[in-house]
Amino acid sequence: MFTDLFDAIPFAEGVQRVISKTKNEVEAALHTSSLGKALSFEEYLALVSPSADSYLEEIASLSLDWTKKRFGNTVFLYMPMYLSNECRSSCVYCGFSYENKIPRKTLSEEEIRQEASVIAEKGIRHLLILTGEDYSKTNLAYIKNAVRILREFFESISIEIYPLNQEEYGELSVEGVEGLVVYQETYDPQVYSQYHLRGMKKNLRYRLEAPDRGGKAGMRRLGLGALLGLANPYGEMFKLGQHANYITKTYWKSNVQLSLPRMRPAEGHFDKVVPVSDREFVRFLFSMRLFLPDSGIAISTRETQNLRDHLVGLAATHMSVESRTDPGGYSGGHELKQFETEDTRKIPEITEMLRRKGIDPVFKDFDSSVLSWRSN
Repeated sequence: MFTDLFDAIPFAEGVQRVISKTKNEVEAALHTSSLGKALSFEEYLALVSPSADSYLEEIASLSLDWTKKRFGNTVFLYMPMYLSNECRSSCVYCGFSYENKIPRKTLSEEEIRQEASVIAEKGIRHLLILTGEDYSKTNLAYIKNAVRILREFFESISIEIYPLNQEEYGELSVEGVEGLVVYQETYDPQVYSQYHLRGMKKNLRYRLEAPDRGGKAGMRRLGLGALLGLANPYGEMFKLGQHANYITKTYWKSNVQLSLPRMRPAEGHFDKVVPVSDREFVRFLFSMRLFLPDSGIAISTRETQNLRDHLVGLAATHMSVESRTDPGGYSGGHELKQFETEDTRKIPEITEMLRRKGIDPVFKDFDSSVLSWRSN
């Protein structure tokens, strides 16, 4: 389990490992990448470090080269669909937190079909479904039933829900779920305990081991990420790099995808955000590309359209589009959003932008028939 590696190096030590990197180490890492070699972990840390700030243009150029080499001139488009905003966990930074006195809603079968129909009409064939952390309102039977309905509309379904055990992930995989996304939120145990006050989400280790359980259950895609803005970003990048490298090597049959969502305004008015500048943010993304060149990197609608437009092709290979973070939002619902989005453009605007840049938007790169062997 990754927790063995996680325990071996304290978060604070990871921070120091990053900030102690020198310009000589940065230049050595850039030389490695220029030779067509993926970075070692220590070289990755050098590019994440403050010492790499003045080398941003060179890092970006190498990231562009690696992205084109591995993914060509394509960007994969997907949409999130929230099945529920009901939650029994208290996370002080989240709009869905149990303490927030907001309207709560879990979609019925009819509402799931209605949402799916609206999304499918937009051309989307890959869907990410999300819930809050309410194990009773959105239990495994509910999720499985939702997946059965959604498979009528979409070729690929991924989940970003509360952590499950290995057997439960296996059951969802049989139903047709081929992707699992579990963001750790923060890898700093002290901060994690301060910001997760009640509910199952308090259990850091159970969440931390969820990608292991998903990998063992045979999930085709494993998504990892840290929510930048909760703790020291250099420590987050140390631990995320460590985690992604471990998952990539251990579950080599699964494709690892990475994301760095940044804090956005939400109900509850969380005011302790650790700032991460755009310049730092893009350097982190470029560094991940040079370290793990075969991993997809997603850029969400949390970011501005200007920043997203510049990152596609440079590092980002996956974009969420027209995101609604409220259950029923696509078909006219007005329940509370989990967080505010920045890029509100419609799909035709996104595809036009991509084509102007010489990038092909991809709506489908997988067919469920690939997994038909599981039912034989």
